[in-house]
Amino acid sequence: MDQNYPNPFNPTTIICYQVQRTGHVKLSVYNTLGQRVNTLVDENRSVGEYSVQWDGKNESGSSVASGVYFYQLEVGDFVSSKKMVILK
Repeated sequence: MDQNYPNPFNPTTIICYQVQRTGHVKLSVYNTLGQRVNTLVDENRSVGEYSVQWDGKNESGSSVASGVYFYQLEVGDFVSSKKMVILK
């Protein structure tokens, strides 16, 4: 999983990731309290490179506050997390 760009961002950012084995992929965004803010990907994917855009909104469509957020990629038993910052 690559670092999002741009970072810091406003209003959107791109997250690129690679899938090494076909399987279920979940990419979620969390706040600093560990609460899930949004799920960007939750589906089966084939081997390859992918990207997803996050618009700084939560699952209900409201804009999140400025600050630090974490995004986590889960593919099978592989888990990776990175930090990003949204500035408004």
